[in-house]
Amino acid sequence: MAVWIQAQQLQGDALHQMQSLYGQHFPIEVRHYLSQWIEGQPWYVKNLENPQEEIKAKRLLDSLIQELQKKAEHQVGEDGFLLKIKLGHYASQLKSTYDRCPLELVRCIKHILYTEQRLVREATNVIYCGSLMDSMSQKYHQINQAFEELRILTQDTENDLRKLQHNQEYFIIQYQESLRIQAQLSSLATLPPADRQLREPSLLSKRATVEAWLTREANTLQKYRLGLAEKHQKTLALLRKQQTVILDDELIQWKRRQQLAGNGGPPEGGLDILQSWCEKLAETIWQNRQQIRRAEHLRQQLPIPGPIEELLTELNSTITDIISALVTSTFIIEKQPPQVLKTQTKFAATVRLLVGGKLNVHMNPPQVKATIISEQQAKALLKNENTRNDSSGEILNNNCVMEYHQTTGTLSAHFRNMSLKRIRRSDRRGAESVTEEKFTILFESQFSVGGNELVFQVKTLSLPVVVIVHGSQDNNATATVLWDNAFAEPGRVPFIVPDKVLWPQLCEALNMKYKAEVQSNRGLSEENLVFLAQKAFSSSSVNPEDYRNMTMTWSQFNRESLPGRNFTFWQWFDGVMELTKKHLKPHWNDGAILGFVNKQQAQDMLMSKPNGTFLLRFSDSEIGGITIAWVAENPNKAGERMVWNLMPYTTKDFSIRSLADRISDLNHLLFLYPDRPKDEVFSKYYTPPLSKAVDGYVKPQIKQVVPEFATPNPDPAANPTYMDHAASPAVNQPHAYGLYPPIGDPMLDADGDFDLDDTMDVARHVEELLRRPMEGQWSGQQS
Repeated sequence: MAVWIQAQQLQGDALHQMQSLYGQHFPIEVRHYLSQWIEGQPWYVKNLENPQEEIKAKRLLDSLIQELQKKAEHQVGEDGFLLKIKLGHYASQLKSTYDRCPLELVRCIKHILYTEQRLVREATNVIYCGSLMDSMSQKYHQINQAFEELRILTQDTENDLRKLQHNQEYFIIQYQESLRIQAQLSSLATLPPADRQLREPSLLSKRATVEAWLTREANTLQKYRLGLAEKHQKTLALLRKQQTVILDDELIQWKRRQQLAGNGGPPEGGLDILQSWCEKLAETIWQNRQQIRRAEHLRQQLPIPGPIEELLTELNSTITDIISALVTSTFIIEKQPPQVLKTQTKFAATVRLLVGGKLNVHMNPPQVKATIISEQQAKALLKNENTRNDSSGEILNNNCVMEYHQTTGTLSAHFRNMSLKRIRRSDRRGAESVTEEKFTILFESQFSVGGNELVFQVKTLSLPVVVIVHGSQDNNATATVLWDNAFAEPGRVPFIVPDKVLWPQLCEALNMKYKAEVQSNRGLSEENLVFLAQKAFSSSSVNPEDYRNMTMTWSQFNRESLPGRNFTFWQWFDGVMELTKKHLKPHWNDGAILGFVNKQQAQDMLMSKPNGTFLLRFSDSEIGGITIAWVAENPNKAGERMVWNLMPYTTKDFSIRSLADRISDLNHLLFLYPDRPKDEVFSKYYTPPLSKAVDGYVKPQIKQVVPEFATPNPDPAANPTYMDHAASPAVNQPHAYGLYPPIGDPMLDADGDFDLDDTMDVARHVEELLRRPMEGQWSGQQS
């Protein structure tokens, strides 16, 4: 649930505290109307003391102002008019306030978000009734309830310990009295017999009374000690249970979310709540540890034969194990290093000790060291085998001191400028390539707590990383990372993953990755996934149920080429993502691109539509390609209609002219499937007409033409600076295009499609030829 939604439910003093966060420096209306955007920005990664971060802060400020202006523009109606003015005013106000000091804005919003989270976290102690209590709040309530029980138990044992100490002190006083009486009895030997007989009975009676009391009190003290030890056993059992819930459930789930976030899943969420729980654990553990040590001190001060010595030894060992598990488990990686790691490239990571502030580790800040190790070395490390401090490469700037941040109460080390200088690879197995070899970054440190009472050596491993030396390896390395992130099981031996998975599981991973890469809420539909299944399994079935129980192996995913192709399933899918991300994102979000449709499906869909209807589909035969298919008359056979296909466009083509402009160029394309006028869909993305000639120069522009469908410009004078290359003989040569179905054309591919690459080369050449005489002519006039 968004923090702002929860913050609006605060009541009483908490609500007043929240409201006091806002003012002219940051209006609460801005927080309200941009709540989702604000909570989605990386305020938490900003190092406010680093001047280099000012550029990033400036971008955040600019983005905030743009979002405000955008929100203002969308307001309509009478109420909307007033809000539009107010939001516009706030945009100007924030720009004026923070334009020269954008880091102050970051500091301000960080403080607001942190305080809101704290207030919301404190409010989670409130018990929600009935059906309003969802599973998350119920779980949090159970955890807070357990902490309350631990607090009561710890307070109870503290009271018992004080009572025991008081009774023991009184016992010692009485014991000293018995010794004094005994000394008096011993001194009677020096007295005359008459005096001795006179005083001895009284002293013997006192001694008997005191010794009887001491005997009874010694048994009582022993019972107190045993009772206190039993209560501590109960407390430690509940502590173990609570620690298991927090470390083995909540923290492991956070780490799993962090891993899935590497595949484009939702953000793993902050660590504030987890840290508050771990700090409560640390505080409670430390209080009980001190109580057990005080009980041990009382036993040593007054030894009484019995089982208490063994019990206290066992309790001390148990509490030490509990705090060791807490400290070592809460040394975590808050910001993972990149999982595809290129040598000689700067990268960053952040490690954090969730109990560092509570245990005062920051009083003597520890140093953290980062090392890259292989999969085999990671396995040996987890088995506690001696790895002789081996590493599999050299990381520059791999030492960092942990810093304590007073405002947030966090102890962390920010590695900002690490760089992998070199890597040492192991012998590869079978068909394994370098992009399938996994490494990990080992972070380790040592520190003491309680005045050097306990010394801890802590280690934590990053998510697996794949090391590359060239950008061309990124595609296959990403496949390895995606498979690992998606299908790794908690507690696995590094870095074992299943060799095959169910198709629905893979669909979930692909959809998550696609939405993240394309940055779209429009994911892969069931029809899209059926298309992918047909491609993956070389199947023609259109029934999704036929693929439910099918499995896909890693080899099918990214080792073996698709039938009749020279690329794998993943390479094709990744090419689609890259093309869409770079050039087609708005059209995909608009629903203008069907994309995952094969050639036969496109033909079946278009043949039932009027001439000029077209659709956009991803190329089957080329990585990162998209083609236009449209229905029109067959020029070779009167009265017959057919579907035409353009040779696929790639990133190279769209770097010259956008998809929308290309569609605009082709006058024979009228309706986007099923029946939307093309200008209605694409006109907002058309490049505006060129401005008029400047200083006598006329700027030419490339225009895409399909000769068989070329029509004259209906109004040549409408844009005198626009030069339509369709009118140029150099462009209109038949061999410059291939179009299905004419047979024998040398530019046809096996599918009867034509290639625009040569066309564009010719067009660029013509543009150069056209420019040269103009430049000479105009320069001659000017001179």
